[in-house]
Amino acid sequence: MTDSPAEALAGYIAATNSHDFRELAPRLGERAVYYFGNATCETPEAIQHYFEQAWATVVDEVYAAEDVQWLSVTDDAATAVYRYAWSGLIDGTPARGHGRATNVFERLDGRWLLVHEHLSPIPS
Repeated sequence: MTDSPAEALAGYIAATNSHDFRELAPRLGERAVYYFGNATCETPEAIQHYFEQAWATVVDEVYAAEDVQWLSVTDDAATAVYRYAWSGLIDGTPARGHGRATNVFERLDGRWLLVHEHLSPIPS
């Protein structure tokens, strides 16, 4: 599926922006854990539910990673931190936001899969 962690991150973001969990699911490890600002999701079902609710709330959302820094890359694991930004429509009104992200990828059976994402606000 991907040859490098950077390609895995780019594919993950593209899949997120598809707003179709069938595109996103193959990029996630079976034990993926998400720490969102308002929820922790530790099962595939909880992760799917969270994404689908977010996509229904923020219509036409576009998610982007900026200033990506790879803190650690080995043959089997990689960790990136970055600033994220999103924009879309909430109740028909343009909206946007941003924060910090940590993504951890694991190489399983030759594929880089996301096993952890932590999103948080940027401190004031």
